[in-house]
Amino acid sequence: MEVSLQMFLIVCPFVFLAGLVDSIAGGGGLISLPAYFLSGLPAHMAIATNKLSSSIGTLVATIRFYRKRLIQLDIALIGVGSALCGSAIGSNLSLLTSEDVIRVILLPLLPFVAWNVLSGKGLCERESEEDLPRRHVYKVIAISSFLVGLYDGFYGPGTGTFLILLFTTFAGMRVANANGNSKVVNLASNTMSLLVFLMNGQIVFTLGIAAALCSVAGNYIGSTLVMKNGIRIVRPIIIVVLIILFVKIITETFS
Repeated sequence: MEVSLQMFLIVCPFVFLAGLVDSIAGGGGLISLPAYFLSGLPAHMAIATNKLSSSIGTLVATIRFYRKRLIQLDIALIGVGSALCGSAIGSNLSLLTSEDVIRVILLPLLPFVAWNVLSGKGLCERESEEDLPRRHVYKVIAISSFLVGLYDGFYGPGTGTFLILLFTTFAGMRVANANGNSKVVNLASNTMSLLVFLMNGQIVFTLGIAAALCSVAGNYIGSTLVMKNGIRIVRPIIIVVLIILFVKIITETFS
């Protein structure tokens, strides 16, 4: 597919912003994926190319959490295996679904995902991890990673936040550890989805690589800033982008 200058001008700034948002409050995919749609990419190519840029950004975040010793190896391994299976199924389902159906699915899905990510429910920090049976924790990690991996392969935005919510609520983790473990799981689901879309020729590399560099820059700058009111800035930006995409999808679907 031919990539125009206009596509770069739409996607790159928004993906940079998405990286900044993700490092401050999570939910950066709610900005980056709509940017690809707004640039005019077909649905499958938009999802696939977003996977390329988001995978590189997630890799950078995973390395940072690993260095901070916030990744638990046993939990991460179970989560990675489950996420790989779920993401493979979700990605193939996405490819089998027509673009018109994907647009219709996005109409109720966008507000639902946005509300869950922006509300931040369940992210209240606890002083220590709950002392739950290890077998219970492993089951929660396996089921959560598979289901969220399935969603990530099919669509994606909000994946990291959903994992953190599930890990803290049902596995009794502290937010910091849940965040670190979720990054590994998210990286696995992103990578599997990326491979599936790659084998089916859906990735626009020139746009995706440029966007990936912007994503890394956004994550780097965001992680070094101390922004106590960052979420107050982030929320209206995400809402505006989602409203634009929502109107665009309705116009294209019912025109």
